[in-house]
Amino acid sequence: AGTARTAAATEPGFELSLFSPAKINLFLRVIKKRDDGFHELASLFQAVDLGDVLHFDKLGAGDADALECDTPGMPLDASNLVLRAVALFREKVGTDVPGFRIRLDKRTPMEAGLGGGSSNAAAALYGVNELCGRPASPEDLIDWSGALGSDITFFLGPTGSAYCTGRGEILEAVPPIPTPFKHLFVIKPAMGLSTPLVFKTLAADDYATLARDRDPRALLDSFGAPGLTPPADYVNDLEPPAFACEPVLAELKAKLLAPPYGFQAAMMSGSGTSLFAVGSGDENIDVDAFPAAFAADVSDSLGVDVSVWRTGFLERGAGWYPGQ
Repeated sequence: AGTARTAAATEPGFELSLFSPAKINLFLRVIKKRDDGFHELASLFQAVDLGDVLHFDKLGAGDADALECDTPGMPLDASNLVLRAVALFREKVGTDVPGFRIRLDKRTPMEAGLGGGSSNAAAALYGVNELCGRPASPEDLIDWSGALGSDITFFLGPTGSAYCTGRGEILEAVPPIPTPFKHLFVIKPAMGLSTPLVFKTLAADDYATLARDRDPRALLDSFGAPGLTPPADYVNDLEPPAFACEPVLAELKAKLLAPPYGFQAAMMSGSGTSLFAVGSGDENIDVDAFPAAFAADVSDSLGVDVSVWRTGFLERGAGWYPGQ
């Protein structure tokens, strides 16, 4: 719990340190299931200043890559997206790319719908390219990243806000989203949720819960307009199936919206299990005390452990490694 950080001063013993931000989905529409088995999405991605730091040290030619992280449950083998990103870079650039020692200081929670793993992979691609003298262009990195996952492209894009379509890999940069709200919190319950299970649950209901009447372009215009975005425009088609899988998520959202908190809006990010709450400033809360107070409240009333972070929107040039 607490506030976010974007400072990434180079750690002693390493050659480069990079901040790796999380993201939230301000809206997420599932348009249809595609012939290739994936789903056609339309979503507004927004980077936030909650995130991780990756530290890089270049090793010798032929040395094996090594990933270090103290977070329990974090895989440190070749299945980790960070090491997969380095392997992909080596495959594309050539075998003379040296090995790397990378330490991941993890702060973005896992299984949260915040894009933490994708952001780490993007930072890894950027970092090893920097330490190798930039043999790849920013466009190359973006092009290659799609082989690792849909969200990674966003974290290599030119801005902290993007309208994403396709599987999430087709980006349209948008001007910085206005921030007339006063407070933004991310709430992560201890339990995780499988993204494939959420989509399977959505399909099992024959997609009946989709907000088909909510045009994504109209939602994009709403978030880009001055003033507070209407609460009804915070739409996430993955909420109903996720709430069916984990009903306590619906209870957490309801608690955020009801007195004594009364946030302007609250919604699950991505496929969960994190939620975010937007405050207009009129709420009856002590923003500094809220993270601990809300965690204690839901522990007592719902029997669920949560972590809470106060955060904010993030754009390039604010501690995040440079864009294009």
